[in-house]
Amino acid sequence: MRMLAEFFPEFTEKLDEIDELYKEKRKIDEKTYQFICFALSIKARSRPCVLKHFKEALEAGATVEELSYIFALVMREAAGADDCWTHDVLGDWKEIIAGNVKCDCEK
Repeated sequence: MRMLAEFFPEFTEKLDEIDELYKEKRKIDEKTYQFICFALSIKARSRPCVLKHFKEALEAGATVEELSYIFALVMREAAGADDCWTHDVLGDWKEIIAGNVKCDCEK
C-alpha cells in the first residue's frame, strides 16, 4: 500500500472510507471479526495482517488457545480445498499423459 499511497492516494483514501463504513455497519462483535480476519490473513499469506489480527484478537478477549484452533481450522480447510481443486485440475491425468491436454502456460 505504500506505493499506492504515494502514487494513487485517492485510492487508499477510498479504502479507508470503505473500512470506516464497514465498521459502522458491522453486525458481529470485535472478537468474531478479528477471528475472521485472522483466518483470512493466514489463507492470504499476509504476514502483516496475520500479526495485526492476532494481536487485535487478543485485545478483543481471544485466547492463544482459541487462535491456535482457528489456525488449525484454516490449515485443515485449506488442505481440503487445495486437495479438491488439485484433483479437479488433474482429473484428466490420463489425457494429460497422453498429450491431449495443453497447458496455456507453455511457450
